[in-house]
Amino acid sequence: MGLARVWSVALYGVDGIAVEIEADVGAGQPRTHLLGLPDAALHESKERVKAAVRNSDEEWPQQRIVLGLSPANLPKGGSSYDLAIACATLAAAGKVPADRLSTTVMLGELALDGRLRPIRGVLPALLAARRAGLHEAIVPVDTLPEAALVDGVTLHGANTLAEALAWLRGDDITLQSAPPPTESPTPPTPDLADVVGQPEARWALEVAAAGAHHLLLTGPPGTGKTMLAERLPGLLPPLSRQESLAVTAVHSVAGVLSSDCPLVATPPFVNVHHTTSIAALIGGGSGMAKPGAASKAHKGVLFLDEACEFGQKTIDTLRTALEDGEIRIPRRDGIARYPARFQLILATNPCPCAPPKEIDCICTATVRRRYQAKLSGPLLDRVDLRVRMRATTAMSNAEAAAPEPTAVVRTRVLKARQRAATRWSSHGHTWPSNSQVPGPSLRREFALPRTTTALLDKALAIGALTGRGADRCLRVAWTLADLAEVDRPTQDHVAAALQFRERRAP
Repeated sequence: MGLARVWSVALYGVDGIAVEIEADVGAGQPRTHLLGLPDAALHESKERVKAAVRNSDEEWPQQRIVLGLSPANLPKGGSSYDLAIACATLAAAGKVPADRLSTTVMLGELALDGRLRPIRGVLPALLAARRAGLHEAIVPVDTLPEAALVDGVTLHGANTLAEALAWLRGDDITLQSAPPPTESPTPPTPDLADVVGQPEARWALEVAAAGAHHLLLTGPPGTGKTMLAERLPGLLPPLSRQESLAVTAVHSVAGVLSSDCPLVATPPFVNVHHTTSIAALIGGGSGMAKPGAASKAHKGVLFLDEACEFGQKTIDTLRTALEDGEIRIPRRDGIARYPARFQLILATNPCPCAPPKEIDCICTATVRRRYQAKLSGPLLDRVDLRVRMRATTAMSNAEAAAPEPTAVVRTRVLKARQRAATRWSSHGHTWPSNSQVPGPSLRREFALPRTTTALLDKALAIGALTGRGADRCLRVAWTLADLAEVDRPTQDHVAAALQFRERRAP
């Protein structure tokens, strides 16, 4: 008879809570009791663990076993507790020493033959363990590159349950150490020089990149809307270490993280099909909700092609995320919070028939209005830049000047971002881009002269602009000033920002 304890982690969104697993083996009818609000997958772990122990040439205790997962009032689910349950049970039965267990985090799903399978969410789990004061962990070997992103935790990689048990018995060479950190390769991005023509749309894309503004591209099919959207990530600055860890944590929980390149160091680009569901877009699922496309695009670009083909309810679910930069999904087991600070790029045809030339359109005015109304007013009010694309009139550009490549435009974007960051930091603020500056600060602390904002005042007076829209025009004006390398926006910058909001398909 004995008592042993070990640690694991429960994930709620990308937040983790250290879970203490206690195993008590004592006299009584052979049976395993699992306490602490386990879900169905965790209940099944009792049978998986028994089979894994037997197939690892160990003896499962033929006594009464009580497994307690604390905090007991928090729902727990998944298969990541398998390794911890097996080791704690064998330690309580006296099969292995318990000396190393009480300060060790164990993560991993057990196969019936004792193999240790990788799990989702290793990075956020180890970050939570480090916050709880735990500095040693055993994880599946396949997740070691991801786990190595967490500093201050001594990592051990195990292929099987037998290797973990050997480590508990004092064999320090059985488990694998974390690989040395390597710099993630920068994936190739499409070049902006591939886009021929479309000067207004190219300029809007540059402004969007410089200020992290949302963008709507409207035009006939084949004019380059998707090409422009795909080239936006190449204009954005690289992610900082903290941003990379935040993005990587979301991708880890979503199960889309590559073991070859565990750290997401560049802004992600997520292209969403118009048939996607609400759960796939913002997250969902039974039990604790999983992240959706909006969270996978955190610190990157969320591209919605054929935006007017989306269901209105589906696309309107993004409204809160566009304001808060976070998605909160309440469920019976708790509220999952996922970061979702992305740039939204919408692309749409002006009408359902979408001919190459507008003169050939067969849609009535009512049909066109109904089609465009799929993008609701409240959603469009949160889109800073709206551009009408030109129809392609020539395939050859031999006589025209060569389009600017991504490297040239990106240099201007980075300079503008640096000007903005320096300006806000000089006033004690840490806003990373102009799009995140609160409206009250723009109107008070960084107020522009009345002569500069006269056009905004007039638009507000006649009802052509909402208060939110006015704030967003001010943010775009500051971005235009940063690109022009002037200290404050002028009346022309405010007029250009207002014109960006008016460029919408009739």
